Amino acid sequence: MRLAIITTHPIQYYAPVFKLLNERGRIDINVFYTLGPENGDRYDQGFGKSISWDIPLVEGYPYEWVENAALQPGSHHYKGIKTPTLIQEVQAWQPDAVLVFGWAYQSHLKALRYFKGRIPVYFRGDSTLLDETQGLKKLLRAVFLYWVYQHVDHAFYVGTNNKAYFKKYGLKDKQLSFAPHAIDNQRFGVDRKDEASALRRKLGVKNSDILILFAGKFSDKKSPVLLADAFLNLKKPDVHLLFAGNGKLEQQLESKARGAGNIHFMDFQNQLYMPVIYQAADLFCLPSKGPGETWGLAVNEAMACGKAILVSDKVGCAVDLVKEKYNGAIFKSGKIFDLTACLEQLTTSRPQLERMGNHSAEMIKDWNFLKIAEAIEISLMQAK
Repeated sequence: MRLAIITTHPIQYYAPVFKLLNERGRIDINVFYTLGPENGDRYDQGFGKSISWDIPLVEGYPYEWVENAALQPGSHHYKGIKTPTLIQEVQAWQPDAVLVFGWAYQSHLKALRYFKGRIPVYFRGDSTLLDETQGLKKLLRAVFLYWVYQHVDHAFYVGTNNKAYFKKYGLKDKQLSFAPHAIDNQRFGVDRKDEASALRRKLGVKNSDILILFAGKFSDKKSPVLLADAFLNLKKPDVHLLFAGNGKLEQQLESKARGAGNIHFMDFQNQLYMPVIYQAADLFCLPSKGPGETWGLAVNEAMACGKAILVSDKVGCAVDLVKEKYNGAIFKSGKIFDLTACLEQLTTSRPQLERMGNHSAEMIKDWNFLKIAEAIEISLMQAK
């Protein structure tokens, strides 16, 4: 079986899956990257800077760069990917099936429409129903999404909320396979204790203190300002908060933190150092309000590092990865008093957080790249 994979650009959450599929040799793959050839760093809208990942993302599997003719290239808007030769290049490789990652790009939707009925069309996306609104706009969107998913023969869902989304817009159980959102559990699980201790000392966090971590883009969607406000309500000098990342809310956060000696900041850190930051913390918090926090892969990373988790109910992974009072807590999005109460309860003792973190590490073991690869292989073999 030959599987053509259409996706935007190399990322750390999917490149290892492609490598694994290639190494296992059960199917032949070729990845078609549609954002355009790599020419050094890519500008990241959320971080507000150019990013060059420090782990290899195009090694160990076959791939092609497809020329992107968009006037404003980018994976953050529909017209940012316009690849006139994509279908021709995929056809030239003569695949038995095609797997498309995301439909909300001009060329990806065109590929779904073209290949439907010619070869089996597989799809990977992680949308949810968490941000749905009422009214005419919702109705029109529903009609459109029903139409989109008529072009999909089989979809790989990442978790509970994503499965509910696919089913609402027309896909049946027999058309769905579980392929969990995953990160490199092994890399994040490697013991970096000495480096983590050094980071705590650098920040002025004592061994007996509790460190809460927010890691990611300082954007409205992720609600870091809400976390800062809730943290300031705690008034616990032995509890610290670390914001690791960059983004448009950076100055606002620093202004709020002024005078608070237990709020700390670090710029965006690359992949190789991120495990150290997670392992330095005791509690990871993702307070997102959305829209569009479809999963929250930072939660997977923190769990692989053995950390307790606090998330809002607008975080897509919450229902699957966070069990109340077992490995963390879930608070009502946007509700500062609810968030403050959760922080208050979770920061009563480090031993409690350590127990929750151990539970997290155990829970996340089955959310791995192998599960994704196996789901793809099984689905293709069944369709053979």
